Amino acid sequence: MKNIMQQSLISSSFLLLAITFYTSTTLAQLSPIQPPTTSYSSPPLPAVASPPLPTTAAAPTPGLNTVPLVPTTPTGAPSPTIVPKGPTIDILNILQKAKRFSVLIRLLKTTQLINQLNSQLVSSPSGSGGLTIFAPEDSAFSKLKAGFLNSLNDRQKVELLQFHSLASFVAISNFDTLTNPVQTQAGDDARLQLNVTTYGGNQVSMATGSVNASVTGTVYTDSKLAIYQVDKVLLPLDLVLPAKAPALAPAPGLAKGLPKAGKTNSSALDDGSGAGSDDGDTKDLPAEASGAVSLTMWVNVAVGIGLAAGVVL
Repeated sequence: MKNIMQQSLISSSFLLLAITFYTSTTLAQLSPIQPPTTSYSSPPLPAVASPPLPTTAAAPTPGLNTVPLVPTTPTGAPSPTIVPKGPTIDILNILQKAKRFSVLIRLLKTTQLINQLNSQLVSSPSGSGGLTIFAPEDSAFSKLKAGFLNSLNDRQKVELLQFHSLASFVAISNFDTLTNPVQTQAGDDARLQLNVTTYGGNQVSMATGSVNASVTGTVYTDSKLAIYQVDKVLLPLDLVLPAKAPALAPAPGLAKGLPKAGKTNSSALDDGSGAGSDDGDTKDLPAEASGAVSLTMWVNVAVGIGLAAGVVL
């Protein structure tokens, strides 16, 4: 019995050794021994900047606007200073939209006064200056005498148009602040006077000495320009009255011999006869002496005729 137990113990020991050897061999095959690694310190490679890859713009979707409403400013770039411009006012454009000032528009174009008015409106500083224009409609020009506009020369046409404008902005409610006579852009001559009368708040009438007109409506108004419609063409006296005749200077040799303004024609004749007499007497003859001289002259004429008739016979 004892021998059997010893044999069993020996057999178990051999079996355990065999299992241990088999297990070690299998593990060695599955994980081979790695060779020792040696670390070397290599210098860093220089960084090479790779070129940017080209971006492919996506195709716009049909029906959409690809232009941005507000342009974008590049990052870091200074944004430009934008100075806003004021709206440009064109007097001709305003009159054309009203569609009843074709004659006035033609005169402004032919005289080229429209260029002066527009530049004057643009150059006037904000809050001061400006323009006020009285615009006769086409029916107002039809009331003029036939051929009147054609009879005016270029200077007179410019004067007529300038007589319809003031070199300042006047609101419809501020005409009562003006002082008569109101000076227009035609000048301040006595024959170029314009008198303005207001009543009832916004009702305005004007008198030139030859025409009485009224403001019938407002065509356009803002802080610098006011255009008012008038029912008649404002004719200054300078275009209605005859031209001033220049005074003629008396001749130097005749100035002393002319009679004074206080004497009558008979006195002047008497002075002339006295100056032409031989004896140089300048005294006037009495009426009786003048009658005697006339009678004696007629008697001498009759006697002379009788003598001539006797000689002929």
